[in-house]
Amino acid sequence: MILGVPVGEFLWLVAAILVGGVVSGILAGLFGIGGGAIVVPVLFEVFRLLGVPEAVHMQLCIGTSLAIMAPTNVRSYLAHRASGAVLESVVWKWAPLAIVGTAVGSVVAAFAPSPVFKIAFVVMAGTIALKLLFGRDSWRLADDLPQHPLVSGFGFLVGLAAALTGVSGGSLCTMVLMLYGKPIHTAVATSAGLIVPITIAGTLGYMLAGLPHQAQLPPFSIGFVSLIGFALMAPVASLTAAYGARLAHAMSKRHLEIGFGLFLLTAAVRFLISLVA
Repeated sequence: MILGVPVGEFLWLVAAILVGGVVSGILAGLFGIGGGAIVVPVLFEVFRLLGVPEAVHMQLCIGTSLAIMAPTNVRSYLAHRASGAVLESVVWKWAPLAIVGTAVGSVVAAFAPSPVFKIAFVVMAGTIALKLLFGRDSWRLADDLPQHPLVSGFGFLVGLAAALTGVSGGSLCTMVLMLYGKPIHTAVATSAGLIVPITIAGTLGYMLAGLPHQAQLPPFSIGFVSLIGFALMAPVASLTAAYGARLAHAMSKRHLEIGFGLFLLTAAVRFLISLVA
């Protein structure tokens, strides 16, 4: 037995975490997302088998996901910046309110019940999946971002979404930029830059938010961040992020968008079932 789980089952869990790390790292670089769309569902099953109480289950998944994706997104951003595709002005304008949004989501994590986060995951993952599967590049609100100062409020929404779901901040940012006429490669690269401060702030916020619940959390956790999950998944995710960024500038992503969209729909249905079961 390891951490109360049979050895064979524990090894399968470790394998799932490592594979999830590889896939999430590639997705982080390829789509400019945090990779949490892979990380959160994998951790959800791992923590369920480890017997994590329902009251803190989803929060632990989200906090650990944010921690795992922090170093991954730094590498993804640097790789995209080297290609010259990042809109640095957008990153700097949106980042302050994105951090505020992340902080608000972290405060919610300290008090809201676990189903709130599952519902947020289902809504955001489902929306992004439908956009990936059925959206067209021609769909846009305007040919460029508005010059009004309030446009930086998009940063707040991106940070809040990331903090509540551990998933969709980068995807939401990419979607908004494309709706305002930015090419897909530019949108992906800029999203990768914005997610860096969000994941760092979110990790710290979830650590603090989980401290009052420490007795309910598994060993080697700091608040709502599992150090074991981080140690296993973060290195492989970080190493593969640069590869994903290179892929983003070298190939058509339609087939990958379809596969990723189907995965998101599957994950959303899985969480929806857990809400009503």
